[in-house]
Amino acid sequence: MKKIDIHVHSRIYLSEEEEKNAIYRPIQDKLTYPAPEEIAILYEKLGIEKGVLMVTIAPEGAHYTFNNLEAMRIVRKYPDRFYWFCGIDPRCWTNSADTDLSHFINHYKKHGAKGIGEVTAKLPFSDERMQNLFRHAEMYDMPVLIHIGTDDSPYGIYDVKGLKQLEETLTRFPKLTIIGHSQPFWAEIGADSEECDRFGYPSGPVKKAGRLVELMRKYDNLHADLSANSGYNAITRDPDFGYEFLEEFQDRIYYGTGICSKREEKSFKLAQFLEQGAEKNKLSDRAYGKICRTNALRLLER
Repeated sequence: MKKIDIHVHSRIYLSEEEEKNAIYRPIQDKLTYPAPEEIAILYEKLGIEKGVLMVTIAPEGAHYTFNNLEAMRIVRKYPDRFYWFCGIDPRCWTNSADTDLSHFINHYKKHGAKGIGEVTAKLPFSDERMQNLFRHAEMYDMPVLIHIGTDDSPYGIYDVKGLKQLEETLTRFPKLTIIGHSQPFWAEIGADSEECDRFGYPSGPVKKAGRLVELMRKYDNLHADLSANSGYNAITRDPDFGYEFLEEFQDRIYYGTGICSKREEKSFKLAQFLEQGAEKNKLSDRAYGKICRTNALRLLER
């Protein structure tokens, strides 16, 4: 069964000279988003049919922006390999809480955008500009993939430990599908996580289900993106608990890679963990199929 990748980053191909002059994040060793042709190589190894391109337009944390026009160009060139989510910054146009975002959303939706994301603006959930974005997304039936941040992280929608503002948003917009992602989101899978764990990767057995589990049980509009080290760490730190989590919420979890460079060893580990779970009957075939493929198709092919 071919997988669908809910979260991948790419870029228009750079010449050798452009690559040499690119700017990089200080924490990385000269790694830039891979070109679509490079992603195709990784996808072949991982058994992935198509991926969802995430647009990155917010200035926070940006070392290489990837805008809506670039995403459209790639999808038009490789329609059998990619879907795309459009980038809508909550501060765009008038930078106010009453900005009419319908013009932007409907334009990109007309050109094939399947959702909005990855939203990385460093604003609290409670900021009315952020709430305005969620309101418009719900109005025009566009799922939103969010990167939750902390006060110390360089980017991401800010929330405190316990994800109180995320819950308020889920309550306020019950028809909006919010797909959670990032370390502060996944750290809450266990009740034992500390404040210092929020921008890291908590380890060890999950002794008690955390706030994320509570929110997933309470709100059907909260979905989860397994991409990157954050999702992989959350479900593998305690494999038995991880498989139980995947089984319980199988209808709202998505396989993802979070590919943002040519070196993506973590992507292979997640695929292996899911496959091993199915092979050892720790994860039902039904749940495996939903997480790896059919949940994404249901979201993207509406």
